[in-house]
Amino acid sequence: MNEIQLGVIEARFADIIWQNEPIPSSELVRLSEEVLKWKKSTTFTVLRRLCEKGIFKNDKSMVTSLISKEEFYSLQSKRFVEENFAGSLPAFLAAFTSKKNLSQEEVEYLRRMVMEYEEE
Repeated sequence: MNEIQLGVIEARFADIIWQNEPIPSSELVRLSEEVLKWKKSTTFTVLRRLCEKGIFKNDKSMVTSLISKEEFYSLQSKRFVEENFAGSLPAFLAAFTSKKNLSQEEVEYLRRMVMEYEEE
């Protein structure tokens, strides 16, 4: 599951599904035409690909997710840290914050996350 990747357009399409699920495939076609300017055939081609990747399912013309948006992006984030920072979250945070100052609210949020993790 952590090998799933989405291109920019696939991600926009996936967001449409996540925001509207469960969604009838006919409504998905309509939204895809409206938002992405896609034809029906393009919508079903991309939907089939994302179903094959294990992200969504189309059962009796009703499209639902097999993995939530949060789960998907969590897997992507973990893979990014593993591939680019040898799995070290502190190394990622050091690189991320070296060019960006965190607000006091962001610092407090990170502290709470660490404290909650320690309590588990």
